[in-house]
Amino acid sequence: MKIKQYQVDAFATRAFEGNPAAVCPLESWLDDDLLQAIAEENNLSETAFFVPSAKGFNLRWFTPVKEVDLCGHATLATAHVIFEYLGFTESVITFETRSGDLFVKKRGSLLQMDFPAYKLTACEISEALVQGLGVRPIEVLAGDDYLAVFDSEATVRAITPNHALLGQLDLRGVIVTAPGTDVDFVSRFFAPKIGIPEDPVTGAAHCKLAPYWAEKLGKNTLSARQVSKRGGNLTCEVKTGRVVLTGSAVTFMEAEIAF
Repeated sequence: MKIKQYQVDAFATRAFEGNPAAVCPLESWLDDDLLQAIAEENNLSETAFFVPSAKGFNLRWFTPVKEVDLCGHATLATAHVIFEYLGFTESVITFETRSGDLFVKKRGSLLQMDFPAYKLTACEISEALVQGLGVRPIEVLAGDDYLAVFDSEATVRAITPNHALLGQLDLRGVIVTAPGTDVDFVSRFFAPKIGIPEDPVTGAAHCKLAPYWAEKLGKNTLSARQVSKRGGNLTCEVKTGRVVLTGSAVTFMEAEIAF
């Protein structure tokens, strides 16, 4: 079997920055175990697979250990592949996913992703979370991930998490965030439970971060940077029930899986 595969750096303006994702166009779905095996072999935070559908494309995302409900950077990477390599001529791609319909619009060299917004609920600051992060946040909210808020960008950058402890928490992962020095807010994302110790740039996390900071800062268009080692910038626009994330992507590699 041979499958075309692209590796794309998402939320990046050049190679070796942003968040790498593998993208595999398929004519029809393969067995789930095979999709998971390919993702494990790639060992990137996400491998995206897509097939044509009535609305546009069905899209699924796999970490090295499991399928997930939503992934922003791999959606951006997939849209980049469709626009740049598959001859797609319309201005908007519709993706049918486990998180509902997602829309990606091409605006020059930028891609705008229309995603659902998630509002989290304030919760107590657990000692397990504090021990896992090594520093106490000033506020914690919860949904499918924890959102831990700190007072400065420097604090977020300096966090050295205990991944073994974070992997034992009851929720999927931990987003840490603070006001930025030259952007509206910064963040990092740790999800060792699903095989991602630290994700370089996480679009899905900004579906939670953007509504939080829009309310805190009193503005609906925000600049953001994920301050991982690779790092990446994006713009977030909060609308009623939705978040529009804007970023760019570059191709790192075109390849063929053969087995």
